[in-house]
This record gives sequence, structure tokens and C-alpha cells, in this order.
Amino acid sequence: MPEPLKLVFMGSDPIALPLLDWLAPTGSGLMGEGSATARLLAVYTQPDRPAGRGQKVEPGPIKQWALAHGVPVRQPEKLSDEERAWLTAQEADVALVMAYGHLLSEAFIATPRLGTLNLHASHLPKYRGASPIQTAVACGEIETGVALMRIVKKLDAGPVADVERVGVAPLDTALDVERKLAAACVPLLARAWPRLCESTLAFTPQEEARASYCRRLVKEDGRIDFAAPAPALAARINGLFPWPGCSVEINGVGVRVGLADALSDKTGEPGTVVGLDAEGLLVATGDGILRLRKLQRPGGRLLPASEFLRGFAAVKGTCLPSQTMSSLVSPQPFR
Repeated sequence: MPEPLKLVFMGSDPIALPLLDWLAPTGSGLMGEGSATARLLAVYTQPDRPAGRGQKVEPGPIKQWALAHGVPVRQPEKLSDEERAWLTAQEADVALVMAYGHLLSEAFIATPRLGTLNLHASHLPKYRGASPIQTAVACGEIETGVALMRIVKKLDAGPVADVERVGVAPLDTALDVERKLAAACVPLLARAWPRLCESTLAFTPQEEARASYCRRLVKEDGRIDFAAPAPALAARINGLFPWPGCSVEINGVGVRVGLADALSDKTGEPGTVVGLDAEGLLVATGDGILRLRKLQRPGGRLLPASEFLRGFAAVKGTCLPSQTMSSLVSPQPFR
């Protein structure tokens, strides 16, 4: 059996945990006993940051995983020449990146013998950028995927080796799709790794004419304009859950919406409450009815609409104010 490839993993988001579990020496993947084709040299992740209401400094999920599995952890504030020298000294064959949070220089990208690969959570060239999962759901996609690509200087523009596709169900939120994509990383890498070991993994350039870009989301993206069509509003609500989350104003109170869908019924004045059914609060839009299925008042829990409205009246005819919505996608990188 040939020597296993020396691998460095770089990530900071829990989306990578299913892949790391598969990679673990006790797992069923590349480093499992008797069939090892990779050796995990170290995990790179963001430095520990204050988190939560108490702003206590705690290790992130990737660091916690590495400590639990006895894998060395590196947490530089920036990827300096010292880090490149360490990779060189370790004779790293490949670096694998997913949601790391650091920009990589061209020199760093080229340091591992076989280069630096990235797992990007979209079906490239769609949704290059910082929020591909949320944006795909918010734009009403019925399918997305995770792509294995080479990192190049231009944002998420490197050639792609393979894609694992996942479906987006009508009531999937971004959180649901993130779980699917996290799991999809495993079969994707399982297919690609043997070819990488054999130097037969082929990369195909992306079609630049089809490229689109998404950006880092902000709280203001949770605004709702009821003049838009109901399907577009439902997709946006589901895609932006849990962060930044969409909100509506009911009787002067900001109410968070956790799930929605659209009905094709005839509509009234956009923003007007037209009724309540067994699944949610019905609101007129520019085209169709928006059904708000889960609602949360300030300081409360996210509840099914029928339960929420027992203690929070939203009578028929109530008007919910609209707010201008910002664009989530651009044909060019956001500045």
C-alpha cells in the first residue's frame, strides 16, 4: 500500500464536523485502521473568540473536535511565512479547506505538494461568496450542492473536480440544507480521494458567464416587502433562518418568522392578514398568499403560528407594514 497523503484541514464552522468524523482515525473514512490513505497532520481553525451572552472565550467546534481526537491544532491570527514554513517542514501533501474564515495567499495555497482544495457549499459557479447556503434557499433553488475545487486568487473561481448534489424541499430552511450539505461532503471526498492519490483527479474550469455572487448577510436582510410574490417571500424567510432571520411587525411588535410557504389563492392588499388556517397565519402579497407557519415574539420561543396566536392577536384585516428588501445576489462580487 502506498504511503498515505499528509493532509491539513482548515475550517472553523460546524458544517465540517460530519466530514471530520469520517476522517477520524477511528472512523470509516480515509484514516480508518487497515485502509489508511490519509494522515491528518493538523487542524487549522480560527483563534478562540468571545461567544454567547456572557462573551466567554471558548474553543470553537472544530478545535473541540480536534482536541477530542488528539489532532494538533493551529490557530494563527494570520497565515504568515511561519505557517508556510511549518507546512513545508511537515511535507504536507494537500490542504483541505471548508468555511475557514481566513483569506489564503497564493504562496500559501501553493505550499502543499498537491495544492489546496476547497469544499464550497454551492453548485458552482452559482453563489460564489460568503452565504451560498442561505442565498440558494432564499432564491428558491430546488437543488444545490457542495463542490470540490482548487483554490485560486479569484473568489471561489477555481476549477471544480466534482459536485455532490442535494435537494431543497419546499419547507427546508437554510439550517436543514446545511445539514444535508454537511453530510454530502463525505461521499464527495470518498469519490475524489482515490483519484487524488493516483494523480488522476481532473478539474474542470467554471463557466464564468454563469457565475453569480452572494455576500455576508446582515440583520437588515430580514426585512419583508409584501408587494413581492408569495413564493419569493417564503423562500427568503426560509433561507434566512436562523440568521439573520426575517421579521414582521404585528400590532407594533416585531415578530420573528421561522418558516413560511406560499399559497396560490387570490390575494388582497399586500401585507393584509386575510385569515388563519391549521398551518399558519395568511397574509396577502403582490401575488398569492404567504403563510407564516412559525412565529416568535421578543423573548419568547419559536412556536407554530396556531399556538403563537392564542396569546397574540392578529385579526383578519390587520395590516403588516412592508420594508424594502436588499438584493442577495449579484453577477459581480459584492464590494
